[in-house]
Amino acid sequence: MRLQLQTLFVGLAIALSYAAPMLQDVMTAEDGIAHLKFEAHHDAKPDRCDGIQFDAIAPDEKGNTFFFKGDHLWKGFSGPAQLSNSSFKELDDYHHLGHVDAAFRMHNKDKPKDHDHIYFFLDDKVFSYFNHSLEEGYPKDIQQEFPGVPSHLDAAVECPSGECTSDAVLFFKGNNVYNYDIATKSVKQRQWAHLPDCTSAFRWLEHYYCFHDYNFTRFHPVTGEVEGVYPKDARRYFMKCPNFGHGGEAKVPKCSDVNLDAITSDDSGKTYAFSGPIYMRLDTHRDGRHTFPIARAWKEVANGVDAVFSYGDKIYIIKGDQVYIYKSAVPSILIEGYPKSLKEELGIEGPVNAAFMCADHHVVHIIQGQQMRDIDLSATPRTVGVGAPLQISGIEAGMCGPDGVKVFVGSKYYHYKSPMLLAFSRILPEPKPITPDMMGCVE
Repeated sequence: MRLQLQTLFVGLAIALSYAAPMLQDVMTAEDGIAHLKFEAHHDAKPDRCDGIQFDAIAPDEKGNTFFFKGDHLWKGFSGPAQLSNSSFKELDDYHHLGHVDAAFRMHNKDKPKDHDHIYFFLDDKVFSYFNHSLEEGYPKDIQQEFPGVPSHLDAAVECPSGECTSDAVLFFKGNNVYNYDIATKSVKQRQWAHLPDCTSAFRWLEHYYCFHDYNFTRFHPVTGEVEGVYPKDARRYFMKCPNFGHGGEAKVPKCSDVNLDAITSDDSGKTYAFSGPIYMRLDTHRDGRHTFPIARAWKEVANGVDAVFSYGDKIYIIKGDQVYIYKSAVPSILIEGYPKSLKEELGIEGPVNAAFMCADHHVVHIIQGQQMRDIDLSATPRTVGVGAPLQISGIEAGMCGPDGVKVFVGSKYYHYKSPMLLAFSRILPEPKPITPDMMGCVE
């Protein structure tokens, strides 16, 4: 019996010695095919203009917006796809170029070490990046970093205080929404069955978007209410695609062609520039400067404005002989009882060429032709000062900031250190050209 077993083992050893090279050849061939398939997969770059469903969307700390699909991403609203590990290489180390479930940019100014970091969620792990470098100690379990938030998420988006009741993150899984309070680390779960299942979510210019298939739906971050007629095709708004156009974006003008009708900055730091039927947010340079129809924010003055100024939490828009007052929160709401006539609201007759106020003051400076008049808004009825003659003619817009007063004439502006110097200085400053840094124009 022992002899038979020895003979069997010897036979098996001989057989395996002959089979091993053949098995190795088979394994090598299979590996080669797999490698070729792997390479082919990565050589085939997806085209978002074909109409695809994004896995995640998030801006980084510099305002560059990343759109993720599988193992690829797009940087910004235009340009070709590139591998995700070219920008966030550790995702490949831990996840082997799989897809990102969700991502968001942290808004937490109370903790500077966390603010503006970008978080990625993959299965049950979370990664934290700053300046495209993975932070020490990551990845972590989602429950460790965000207790009460489930794994295998569909989408995530930050929601700063003022837009949500406190600094928060909205996490999506199916039609369940988890509102995570950053300060208290508490979670409130809701169901927004009326909202499509979001595969990615994006906060852009204080608006919130749920992406599903190749469409998107805008929603309110507190109630989930859908605002407007949706869904809409993302290719018409969030990327540049042939034959689709690019919603909200007009041809970028030359700085020498810029002609402002009005400009103002509110108490929250939002700065608006108006020209004809469009306006631009100047404080959003990190997330891109885009022009929009005035009707998008202030539908009652859709076709242009004469002058605009901000006072407290309100924005005053002068158009013709009417004054419209809006709550400056997003979305803008026209105060009940308005518009009113210039005479009734400000105690003056029109027309008005420009208007501006300085922070922590109650006086609005009204420019009519080559004259400036001061009106005390804290007084009822209004107290209108005697007009001061100005050295500059053709002023179309003006604003007051920490560095003084700027008044705009065509594509140039004049800078004064104070409204008093604008009114009484007899020395005309050198006009300065509007620059790309100021208005997002091109030279």
